[in-house]
This record gives sequence, C-alpha cells and structure tokens, in this order.
Amino acid sequence: MSGHSKWATIKRKKAVVDAKRGKIFTRLAREIITAARSGGGDPSANARLRTAIAAARAENMPNANIDKAIKRGTGEIDGAAYEEVTYEGYGPGGVALFVDVTTDNRNRTVGEVRHALTKHNGSLGENGCVAWMFELKGSIVIPAEGLAEDAMMEHVVESGAEDFAPEGEGEDAIWQVTTAPADLFAVKEALEARGVTVRSAELVRVPQNTVKLEGKDAETMLKLMDVLEDLDDVQRVSANFDIPDEILQSLGG
Repeated sequence: MSGHSKWATIKRKKAVVDAKRGKIFTRLAREIITAARSGGGDPSANARLRTAIAAARAENMPNANIDKAIKRGTGEIDGAAYEEVTYEGYGPGGVALFVDVTTDNRNRTVGEVRHALTKHNGSLGENGCVAWMFELKGSIVIPAEGLAEDAMMEHVVESGAEDFAPEGEGEDAIWQVTTAPADLFAVKEALEARGVTVRSAELVRVPQNTVKLEGKDAETMLKLMDVLEDLDDVQRVSANFDIPDEILQSLGG
C-alpha cells in the first residue's frame, strides 16, 4: 500500500489547524448523512454509520451536529440531497487520480475538480480510464506503541483482517492493517473488542502500480493533492505516485 500510505503519512503529520475545522466537520457530516441514508439511522444496525460517528467524535464534532446529520440522512429533517460520485483523471507525469466526492450539485463539483487538475498540469478523464489501476481495500490505522509484532499478528488473525505492516518511527509509528472492503467495519469492531486502539478506519483505493515523480512534478503533484482534498465536496483522493521519502518529507513539511 506504499502509494496510498506515503501520502497518508504526510497528512497524519500535518497539524489540524482551527481554520480547517469547519472543513473537517463538513466532510464528516456528509459521511454520516450518506451512511444514514444508505443503511438507516440506527448505529447499532449500521456499521458504516457507527464508524462515521466514531470518526466525528474523535475530531470533537458536537453531538448536536452528529444528530442533525443522522436526521438529514434519514429524511427526518430537510437538507441537501447528497449523492456519491467518482471522477477519474491524470496528474503531473501521468499519475492516475481517482476522486471520491459527495455532492448536491454535480455541475459545480466537476467544474471545481476539472479546474484543480488543469491548473496543476493534470486533466479530467472518462469514467473507467484509471479505475482498473486501483483496488478497493479497508485500511485501519493502529498506534504501534505497546503493540509488539507477535501480539499484532494474533489480533489480525483473530479479527479476520488480511494483513498488517509497520509504518513510521518513534511517536509516528503505526500498524497499518488491511482488510477486504466488506470486512472493514467488522474487523475494526473485533480489534476494539480485543482492547486495540483504532485511530482510523476507512476504505482506500490502493494503486496496483506506481509512477515515480521527482523535482517539479513531485512538487506540483503534492500541491494538487492538497487542492483537491480541500474542496468541500471531496471525500477522498487516490493516486499512484511514488515520490522518494526524502523528497516527500521535504515537500510535505
């Protein structure tokens, strides 16, 4: 999962500043709305909703906001009608990009995504042009402190996960657990039932091959990732770039 994980590591190292708080709440609320709409408003019977609520609470999202988002999803109160849409395209150096969005206005969203790509030496493509390059997987991040490899192996086997691998060093060290997409929420809850602290659990698109970037292309690619992820409608951006660690760390701050 190196292509996904390198960018994920940089994002984890970036502090969440107050100016971004509203953006984070918007993204979390939309996931709650979508989860409630697709699986109902009862968290005990909707694993996706349980995970969305847990993520919202981890970011200190007020309970009133969470309750309101659930009710919007179930139709108990009026609100924007969101739909899940995907866009595919290319970034600098021919990097493949897959953008997951939740939007109430497709025309606005596709215009924003196209503008971001064009401004950063990329282009929007047809549906299916890069989808085949990515495999959907469940990704669970667990703090590595106090969890030896043999103990982690036991947790992974007993919870039904597919694999795990270490990432980072020192305070940044984590275990990256991989699951089948349909097993993500069940594995997360099985790990928590075994006393494991789960930092995050989400579906990710893992690239099957990568494009190596250096110099200006690497810098432009990271700027494009930031711009895309900062769009209100964007939930997740997947890309198959491979930037050497030393360059990625210097450019990512």
